[in-house]
Amino acid sequence: MVTDPIADYLTRIRNAQMANHRVVEIPASNLKKRITEILYDKGYILKYKFEEDKKQGIIKIALKYDQSTKLPVIQSLERVSRPGLRTYAKPDEFKRVKNGLGIAIVSTSKGVMTDKEAKSQNVGGEVLCNIY
Repeated sequence: MVTDPIADYLTRIRNAQMANHRVVEIPASNLKKRITEILYDKGYILKYKFEEDKKQGIIKIALKYDQSTKLPVIQSLERVSRPGLRTYAKPDEFKRVKNGLGIAIVSTSKGVMTDKEAKSQNVGGEVLCNIY
């Protein structure tokens, strides 16, 4: 059993990129599915697919690499709030990720969204991770 499924999700993506894999498979949950959708919408991954199995399902993510340099598009995946130390922020307290180039994924009362979307809707929440 994994104690921190979000950290496991980020680590699987990070490890697959370091090994230059094209596709990574991750056990599914509703939170992980929403994070995957955000990564796709913001252009950090090529495509994704939700597959059902006998248990909880699998998320297959096709990782995105730069065509000329062959480096992964995602430079950094960093867990902010963790089970031992939760991190919450109000809309005006969101810190900019890489001077506005990256995104923070926030779990709010209106669902999981990026920090910019949360700020525009004027809702705060738990800062799950930073992605650049």
